[in-house]
Amino acid sequence: MNLSIRPKSRRMTIAAVVAVAATLAGPVLADCYDMLGCTDRDNFANHYSDYLASNGNGPTCDYMYIMRNRIYAQHGYCFATARGISELGNQGCSIHNQAAVPLSNIERNNVAVILRAENARHCSI
Repeated sequence: MNLSIRPKSRRMTIAAVVAVAATLAGPVLADCYDMLGCTDRDNFANHYSDYLASNGNGPTCDYMYIMRNRIYAQHGYCFATARGISELGNQGCSIHNQAAVPLSNIERNNVAVILRAENARHCSI
């Protein structure tokens, strides 16, 4: 009995293992907030007017800055501003171009929603 693996079969096996690992790991989403949710179904836009943009009950401008930029930091973005470096650091970063940060569609939408809320509340960005 020949137990050797042909190269094509081995590539397919490796691809299958990677696909299963990705499925078990769940969606790639940076940060999870109780008020906003933690799954693809809980896009931050669902909570824009009642929480994020709310002056009375929503998060502070500083908190939204951290929320937005942690999404980038968790994907390896290197901050260039003194504020970004001091509040989030650059440990383990490798991406210097923010547009090159590999965000999922949900993460990209969440960043846009947070920015919209920061602008509505006149936060310094």
